[in-house]
Amino acid sequence: MPESPVRTTPDFPSALLERRFDLRDEAATLAFGERFARAIDETRKQTSAERFSGLQVQLIGDLGAGKTTLVRATLRALGHAGRVKSPTYTLVEPYSLDTPSGPLDVYHFDLYRFADPAEWADAGFREYFDRGAVCLIEWPQQAGGLLGVPDLVFELALPDESREVEEGRVLNARAFSETGKTCLERC
Repeated sequence: MPESPVRTTPDFPSALLERRFDLRDEAATLAFGERFARAIDETRKQTSAERFSGLQVQLIGDLGAGKTTLVRATLRALGHAGRVKSPTYTLVEPYSLDTPSGPLDVYHFDLYRFADPAEWADAGFREYFDRGAVCLIEWPQQAGGLLGVPDLVFELALPDESREVEEGRVLNARAFSETGKTCLERC
């Protein structure tokens, strides 16, 4: 297992929309997760659950940046009442949810343990992305370019001297599809 994955994400086309969110504390991260969940549900209502083609969200950030916290908040706001486990060892945790816009499958991936992008292909995860589901992927860089262009990229970073925020996290969000753009506009 890599100590600290250093693979970079592939070059994506220009983003359709970019936004920055200052998440000053855990409560702000949880609130963003709730807004994101509402945005997903509203977007599904707008496009109808039958026509919703899914959403691929790549979460990028160092260890401890808040990726799993954001996923937990999103899942809870989408209606998951049980435990939300980090899929560090299982690689994927599936959730079947009943949302106001209808049934929704959410898959939470953690690719941190992948040492080679070929492991992505060998694991057979591609089928999860073809079901109209929401796929939340931590450490997407571990799959190299095999994931393709996501709908959204959420990059979480700890503050440093060059940033205006002194505590908490900064979330830089980029949308690469119309569905991603619609969700991001609603956050």
